[in-house]
Amino acid sequence: MFIILLNYIKPIAEVEAVIPAHCDYLDRYYQLDKFVLSGRKSPRTGGVILCQARDKDEVWAIIAEDPFYREQVAAYEVLEFLPTKAAAGMNRYLEEPSN
Repeated sequence: MFIILLNYIKPIAEVEAVIPAHCDYLDRYYQLDKFVLSGRKSPRTGGVILCQARDKDEVWAIIAEDPFYREQVAAYEVLEFLPTKAAAGMNRYLEEPSN
């Protein structure tokens, strides 16, 4: 599982111009069952996406399709984590223990 952190690097007006295309991008990856949760930061300085992918290479390939990335309005950080506990209904996202 991966956390994608977006930080806006352009004025918010430039970010807002790309939001419709970014929302289409999000919808596509929700349909592909890659994105679990997403939303903007508060204060509005960027966003967060919870992503399930095989590895960081796949995450960066997904990021490369984001209009925010292509238009260079956001910088990205990717954090990998191995979820071992989950709220009810979220168990399908847990990692299998490795021995």
